[in-house]
Amino acid sequence: MSRKPRHLPTGYSYHITTRCNNREFNLSRRDCREVFLYAIKKAPDKYQFKLYALCIMSNHVHYLIEPAQSEDLPKIMHFLNWYTAMCFNRMLKRTGHFWEKRYYCDGFAPSDRERALNTLRYIHGNPKAAKMRKGFFYDFSNYGSYERLTDDGLTQWHPAFLQLGSTLEECAQKYRGFCQKYKPKGKTPARSHWGSRFLTGVHINPSPEKKRSTRANATQKVAAETGCQVSGNDLLTQVVRQFIEANRAPKEAGKDF
Repeated sequence: MSRKPRHLPTGYSYHITTRCNNREFNLSRRDCREVFLYAIKKAPDKYQFKLYALCIMSNHVHYLIEPAQSEDLPKIMHFLNWYTAMCFNRMLKRTGHFWEKRYYCDGFAPSDRERALNTLRYIHGNPKAAKMRKGFFYDFSNYGSYERLTDDGLTQWHPAFLQLGSTLEECAQKYRGFCQKYKPKGKTPARSHWGSRFLTGVHINPSPEKKRSTRANATQKVAAETGCQVSGNDLLTQVVRQFIEANRAPKEAGKDF
């Protein structure tokens, strides 16, 4: 059965989420997240779009994108997912699907200011909700560019943010206050019982899993030693430096990379 076509009205902003296959933490390595920033920098060479929000987590990525042409959104995501999958499989010495099934996509109209602000806050609040950070600042999220009004070289402010005040400083202050009120909702783990009934009374030997874990650790060690195929790229270094310097916490700004 063919997939149902997405409804993509022109001028909408789209909240996109992509997850690693099997929800594996394949983005936990810093150099993978750096290559992701590089891929986003390359994408506008092919397709025009505005990137309003970005957060690269350990096993998934959030974007808020407005494509110049709505029909280009699948092409943008195809390029990003294809390019990063090729890089990451090579870096991690793995094969097969890197990304899990079809990406999540939810759009809203330019006039829906409340939806835009809630989506921005949800994306920027991911590291806090996952207890990776106590606050909103995170090297691989563009929250810092909203609070500190910096240019990270990849993203721009959403029109809803620019409507919060009469000056940029007022917009940043109000958005910071809006984010401080954020209370992440706890996620209920997915439960499935039908498979358990088939396994009643069956003893599963844990030793093969232990061996697989040992092989995975060895693979990660080799990958860490070999490094990234594009790690020597000057543009990558420039992109990463500008993005992180613009978005990291103020007390950490200026530190060496």
